Amino acid sequence: MRTALCETFGIRYPIIGFTPSEHVAAAISKAGGLGVLGCVRFNDAGELDRVLDWMDANIDGKPYGVDIVMPARVPAEGAALDLEKLIPEEHRAFVERTLRELGVPELPEDTEERAGVLGWLHSVARAHVEVALKHPIKLIANALGSPPVDVINQAHEHGVPVAALAGKAGHAVRHVDNGVDFVVAQGYEAGGHTGEIASMVLLPEIVDAVGDRAPVLAAGGIGSGRQVAAALALGASGAWTGSIWLATEEYLQTMPESTAMQSALVGATSSDTVRTRIYTGKPARLLKTRWTEAWSSADAPEPLPMPLQNLLVSKAHNRIHAANDPTVVSMPAGQIIGRIDRVRPVAEIVANLVSGYEEALSRLDKTR
Repeated sequence: MRTALCETFGIRYPIIGFTPSEHVAAAISKAGGLGVLGCVRFNDAGELDRVLDWMDANIDGKPYGVDIVMPARVPAEGAALDLEKLIPEEHRAFVERTLRELGVPELPEDTEERAGVLGWLHSVARAHVEVALKHPIKLIANALGSPPVDVINQAHEHGVPVAALAGKAGHAVRHVDNGVDFVVAQGYEAGGHTGEIASMVLLPEIVDAVGDRAPVLAAGGIGSGRQVAAALALGASGAWTGSIWLATEEYLQTMPESTAMQSALVGATSSDTVRTRIYTGKPARLLKTRWTEAWSSADAPEPLPMPLQNLLVSKAHNRIHAANDPTVVSMPAGQIIGRIDRVRPVAEIVANLVSGYEEALSRLDKTR
């Protein structure tokens, strides 16, 4: 399992693993892939700096990257207080009523809340870039497509390539025209922000559109070595993986309160996700729970645009997280979660991807 991507990043396997956990990202890199740390959970740039210091000290000199959330166009932001004023009262009332009906308790008074909206703001994402470029990162990826051209240029000045997610071939062309170095072809099956075209169709379309100008990574529906082999056969230079790292032992080292989420994933099938705008205001695939079902009820309001929707539900997410109830979890997750049957160490998942890839090639050899 080796492609030109391995030479580019100095990795053993063309496996890139996105995760919000620094412990998982470090373990992926140490196992031979490229761990990419999601930055959106860091509202304080200083906190991100401290976590990247930890990465530098605990990754055994292996390469790693970061993932930001930054639209190409700078949206109107304003202070959080100003944004709060734009949220309709009917939406607030619906959220409070739903939490009450789902039995989600209030947070204890001494609980420190995570401010969900800030990490989705353009200004905060720029601060993430500034901090990340002070560390020996090998990649900056943007979950919302091309970052602004000046940010791409800033990364290039530091010798850091930029990757951007694309859900259509046209998006991929624009990304490369803007100077993006790697295109992540993210299919409909993927967790988090995702488009409407399935990976089997999308990947070759994007490879045909930009593959001679930039390497393409396959994302969405990859959780086994067979699927990595299929992605490479369709023209990808490597696999971009995400949901398979949620149910790992290392994830709990970063977020020990995530046992309910992992329990829900272990019990889920590939049918137990839903693509909806309720998480951020943009279409994203989430684990299907009683929380997502409530938003599809007849009396539910339409989700607000980004970043208002994230601001609306951020406190609810804090309460849901603290409740530790697998039936109410709010978590981005792809359809590949149907393959998750237990919590595993990262190294075991990487080893299974590699052995599954080799077995797939062996089966193909026998059919010739």
